[in-house]
Amino acid sequence: MPDRFDVIVAGAGPAGAQCARDLAQRGYDVVVLEAEAEDGFPRQSNKSTAGTFPSMMASFGVPDDVVMNYTDDVVLESPNDHYVQHQPGAVLEFAEFKRWLVEEGRAEGATYRFDARVNAPIIGADDTIDGVRYAGDEEVYADIVVDATGPAAPLAKKLGVSDLQRDHQAIGVEWEMAGVQMDHPDYADLTDTMMLRLDHTYAPGGYSWVFHTGGDTAKVGLCYIQNESHERYGRDGASIDDYLHRWLDEDPRFADAERITEKQQHRGSAHIQMPGSLCTDGFMAVGDTVPTIDPLWGEGIHKGMKSGRMAAITADRCFTEADPDTSAEAMSVYSKLWHSEVAPRMRERLLMTELLYLTPNERYDRLMDDLRAAAGDTLAKVNAGDVGAMLKLFHLGDVGLLAKFAKERLRERSS
Repeated sequence: MPDRFDVIVAGAGPAGAQCARDLAQRGYDVVVLEAEAEDGFPRQSNKSTAGTFPSMMASFGVPDDVVMNYTDDVVLESPNDHYVQHQPGAVLEFAEFKRWLVEEGRAEGATYRFDARVNAPIIGADDTIDGVRYAGDEEVYADIVVDATGPAAPLAKKLGVSDLQRDHQAIGVEWEMAGVQMDHPDYADLTDTMMLRLDHTYAPGGYSWVFHTGGDTAKVGLCYIQNESHERYGRDGASIDDYLHRWLDEDPRFADAERITEKQQHRGSAHIQMPGSLCTDGFMAVGDTVPTIDPLWGEGIHKGMKSGRMAAITADRCFTEADPDTSAEAMSVYSKLWHSEVAPRMRERLLMTELLYLTPNERYDRLMDDLRAAAGDTLAKVNAGDVGAMLKLFHLGDVGLLAKFAKERLRERSS
């Protein structure tokens, strides 16, 4: 008899593991195929800065055990200024968080198979997915398959669901460090904060960050998209490591800081773009496979887990119909849920993201003034994609920037 489940989930990241957890809670027979070995998991995929907010913690019952530090504020820095927004949050120990999700799923009845890299979909006689091949020539079958493998997307690409574009790919690197001066007199106090710095000197076409993890320790890193700003402000031949080293060398907050040797550096990539299709017959894509990451600030855990939950809701609906239906039309419920619950107003938020990364350094300084002068909820509204709130932050002097942005979009469409 073939190896068969109700649902196959490829990938044990936050999106895939949460999808499996929810499905197992509903009583479905679900298997998770994870490429890494269980011993040391997730040594290779420990890539997230793992800053998140109370809404995620409450929605998914995340315990204090996986929190490195609870934070009180979010700080935005420009080259010469800063803005502080009160926003409670939490910095997770990402590896422990991922292991906790696996344990939770297993406790609910989900099956986990490690050393089980997914290779390709198994296509049935009706040209729809029947299962997957993994770990070489192993096969497993299911009524629904969920791709949660991230940008690799071996199933979504073969099925024509993935539309990840290289020129919208962001790359990032992060170190966990000790000896960071969190309260340096020349900067905002970063004690119990998550800080994002907009400064093309150190992150051309992106941003850098310091997430306080307690005492004198912090997660320190940067990311960028290889966009027009990266081409304009970047240094020829410089790698992402070169930019991180430069920041660590020049910022006095790191004068006595050292990398925590037992902590591996974290590297990752994600795509900042609108998704293509999200599902087809018997198939859904979740998390960074879509992609799902927050375009403005890079937060991916909450949105990824929400996408996993919406996929589980969709599968449950398909199975509990009087006549179970996993056709593309039935699966399209997931697409509707994704756009309404996971990433509403995604297009407007991407617009703000692109404008933000095209902005020159001197305009970042003025942005800090604009945020201080605006209503207290302006940043939250901008983050939610409120176009009216975005317009309040523009000035007459931004006409040139807006014109350049429009020209770039026209050029992209014509190409």
